[in-house]
Amino acid sequence: MAMSDPQGIFALPLTVIEHDSYDRVLGDIARLVEEYEIQRVVVGLPYSLNGDLGRQATEVKAFAERLSRLTEADIQLWDERLSTVAADRLMDEAGTRRRKRKGHRDAIAAAVILQGFLDSQVQSSPIT
Repeated sequence: MAMSDPQGIFALPLTVIEHDSYDRVLGDIARLVEEYEIQRVVVGLPYSLNGDLGRQATEVKAFAERLSRLTEADIQLWDERLSTVAADRLMDEAGTRRRKRKGHRDAIAAAVILQGFLDSQVQSSPIT
């Protein structure tokens, strides 16, 4: 999970939610949405490198639909291609040792996905 600053400019890693069951993950996300008063949730959609949506993307869409029934937050799907590669690159640049990466990779990848979404919102907004 990642979260933006109140202005929606910067994405920061927040936490990693273990994947032991969809129901638990959905409940954990819904609790975080309520706790932090989150207005929008961005869910990474796994496109293949050629732009196709496969079986995993269908599961993610179903997950996002279930999440939308648990919270009033706006649920947005966003292309997550290469987010893990970008997270690994950021950890390389920061000098993070390989054995310490496992717990951080998913949260950093979530921040990469969210930052891409936030950047697209700024680019599509009119400059005043």
